[in-house]
Amino acid sequence: MKQILVVDDSATMRRMVMASLRSLTDVKFEEAANGLEAIEQLAIASVDLMILDLNMPDMHGMDVLKFVREHQSYSEIPIVVLTTKGDQYTHMTAIGAGASRYMTKPFDPQTLATQVIELLN
Repeated sequence: MKQILVVDDSATMRRMVMASLRSLTDVKFEEAANGLEAIEQLAIASVDLMILDLNMPDMHGMDVLKFVREHQSYSEIPIVVLTTKGDQYTHMTAIGAGASRYMTKPFDPQTLATQVIELLN
C-alpha cells in the first residue's frame, strides 16, 4: 500500500485533495497542517509521495521541500507542490529546489490524480 502525505494548513484543502485521489487503489493518506508536522510525519511513517502547499505557518513549504531533498532518507520522495502561487518565479524556484510537479489552486482533480499515478509508478 502506497502512503501519501498531504501537507496544507487548510483542513478543507487537505480533504479536497484526498477526495480527488480516493479512486486510487492501495493508497493510504497521512495529513500534516504545517511544515513542522510534515517533517514529524516523515520521521514516523513511510511516505511514498508528498503533496505540499507552500504558504503555511511555522515552516514554509519551500523550506520543507529543501529539507526533504537535503536528507538522504527522504530525497527520493516525489513531491507535488500544490499552491495558490501561480507566478513563474515561484514555479521555477520550486522545481529548482526539487519539486517533482508544480500545480496551482484551484486544481483539477483528474489532473492531480494523473500526476500522482505517474509519480507513484
